[in-house]
Amino acid sequence: MLELVVKRLISAVPTLFLVTLMVFSMQKLLPGDPITAMAGEERDPAVIAQLREQYHLNDPIPSQYFHWVGNALRGDFGTSLRTQEPVLQLIASKLPVTLELSMLAMIVALIIGITMGVLAAVNKGTWIDNGANFLALSGISIPHFWLGVLLIMFFSVKLHWLPASGYVPFSEDPLQNLKTMLLPAAVLGTGLSATLMRHTRAAMITVLKADYIRTARAKGLLPKKVIMKHALRNALVPIITLTTLLFGELLGGAVLSEQVFTIPGFGKMIVDSVFNRDYAVVQGVVMVVAVGFLLMNLLADVLYVLVNPRMRRA
Repeated sequence: MLELVVKRLISAVPTLFLVTLMVFSMQKLLPGDPITAMAGEERDPAVIAQLREQYHLNDPIPSQYFHWVGNALRGDFGTSLRTQEPVLQLIASKLPVTLELSMLAMIVALIIGITMGVLAAVNKGTWIDNGANFLALSGISIPHFWLGVLLIMFFSVKLHWLPASGYVPFSEDPLQNLKTMLLPAAVLGTGLSATLMRHTRAAMITVLKADYIRTARAKGLLPKKVIMKHALRNALVPIITLTTLLFGELLGGAVLSEQVFTIPGFGKMIVDSVFNRDYAVVQGVVMVVAVGFLLMNLLADVLYVLVNPRMRRA
């Protein structure tokens, strides 16, 4: 297991290098000058020249890139041009919000998606299967922002059960924090559960046709034990892959849901930074998201081995 983790970490280094190089290079192709935009209407040439020197924007592009990489390796992602705050501090303030929302959304998605997928596969061709497919298609087709508005109208405006928007940190009020997160987590989790349901159903149908499943049934094992211990365990490999990828996407920011529910998360910060040409924040955010994706892939590899010990020889 340790050897597997070390190999994956070593192979992640070239990926991170290419990601940072591409993002840094593509930002230089964007029109406009962030220093001029930050200086405002006055645009004093002396101030602009000082700011460009301060942020090393007069240096050659390769020098700018290696200067940023060198600082990033020491944990310094630079300073935001707009807020003058350290980028690492901005990320640390926004990332926990999105992490909490992502984890709650994945819990909702896994409970609904895997349950419906297993039921649909076991009852293939019945009304249960058709109903699950209909719900999955509906979950994929309904836009998040529209579903969010509907839930706000029903649970917040009509029933007054949950707040319509806003965010309360967990450290201040855990119960109110959960209330503010339930609706956006349900919106995101519903869409993800539809995708998980379709993949779980397909994987389970394939596994249920395998010879060892027929052998287990011929031995007289209980149907529940055959499905949960033998079939589902082997069907989890593609589901694990999909789950880690979906969670990695959520780390990039659930922009629409955060916008609808006024949640100060990672997604809104990314969009604002791109529009404001806040290069240091964009580069820091992309670096964190890339590391998040790589860690999710590493977690998937570890879970493969835990779920299916035969893969240890791979």
